[in-house]
Amino acid sequence: MSTRVHYPEQIKWEAIKMKQAGKTNKEITEQLGIKNKTQIKTWMRWYKTGQTYRFSQQVGKQYSYGKGTEEMSELEQLKLKNKQLEAQLAILKKYQEIERSWSHK
Repeated sequence: MSTRVHYPEQIKWEAIKMKQAGKTNKEITEQLGIKNKTQIKTWMRWYKTGQTYRFSQQVGKQYSYGKGTEEMSELEQLKLKNKQLEAQLAILKKYQEIERSWSHK
């Protein structure tokens, strides 16, 4: 039986934004319910190396998903980029919402 956990793409983007805002891995794992801080390190590595397409792939598909993006049609590439940007925007909105709740305490 597999113990792998699939985190939604939005959680991965939120973890990246929180890390960039100076939060510790411990704070991020506690706030977002992530089981292992190593997961955040992996996501940050993907982010820094431009592999954010991996955020939207299923568990266990890391090595086949996204290969050959140069072979994707322009429309497919734009759809993928649009999905990534929509996810980033959703995370930014959520982060602003969380920040506002902190300032009211």
